[in-house]
Amino acid sequence: QVPVVESGGGLVQPGGSLRLSCAVHGFTLDYYAIGWFRQAPGKEREGVLCFSSRDGITYYADSAEGRFTISTENDKNTVYLQMNSLKPEDTATYYCALVYPWYGSDCPNEYTYWGQGTQVTVSS
Repeated sequence: QVPVVESGGGLVQPGGSLRLSCAVHGFTLDYYAIGWFRQAPGKEREGVLCFSSRDGITYYADSAEGRFTISTENDKNTVYLQMNSLKPEDTATYYCALVYPWYGSDCPNEYTYWGQGTQVTVSS
């Protein structure tokens, strides 16, 4: 079973919202770090935010601050990325990545498990 699976992408109008899901398989969401990344065509992959479970701290990229939030549903072993006030420049393939276990309060430099990505298109 693939350890990390994203879903929830789609087409949304500018200003709209979308919630992406990251289902984690084979691990208990206790001590871990989750990162959300995105890659637009012709561009390098960039980090959107990361979450460390130790202290419950989320670190945001400037592009995500104030618009994106992360939440977890531990009984479903799922992490969500809520994206609001979406802009055309948010169009990209979004990836969820996991480090397990992770005992730090910061974000890891590298992630062990990556999902296959889900496409988000913001367009009118």
